[in-house]
Amino acid sequence: MLRRLLFTATIAGLAACQRGPAAKTLDLVNEAHAESVPARGPAPYVHALEPMDGAHLKVTLVEVTYGPGESSKPHSHPCPVIGYVIEGAFRTQVRGEKEVVYTAGQSFYEAANGAHVVSANASADKPVRFLAYFTCDRETPLMLPVPDSARAARP
Repeated sequence: MLRRLLFTATIAGLAACQRGPAAKTLDLVNEAHAESVPARGPAPYVHALEPMDGAHLKVTLVEVTYGPGESSKPHSHPCPVIGYVIEGAFRTQVRGEKEVVYTAGQSFYEAANGAHVVSANASADKPVRFLAYFTCDRETPLMLPVPDSARAARP
């Protein structure tokens, strides 16, 4: 059973107001946070995103669960995705790349519009749960089916 929990936030005009009042407020919040929460070392995952419009940024956080041996049909995401495995082992392959298994505590990046020919639980007896963080600069579905011709194009 594929289960999803969805959380969405909209960041309208963030790029346009980088140095405006919103940026000052954000700077103050960051300073207060830095003083109250000690640094725990480097960020667990950092990846530069391709250029985006920025006028209508929207981030969506989805929790995905695959039961033992479950998988999804081939698909693509029109927006870049950063994933974080909460528990279990997640097996994935984007067309043109090697198949990879990520385990609890590992993060991964998926570029926009890649054809995910494999998206599955790597275990036959334990579930896998991961968070998928989508960053979109327009209104769009988060997942699209892959045409049959693209499914066959495995490395």
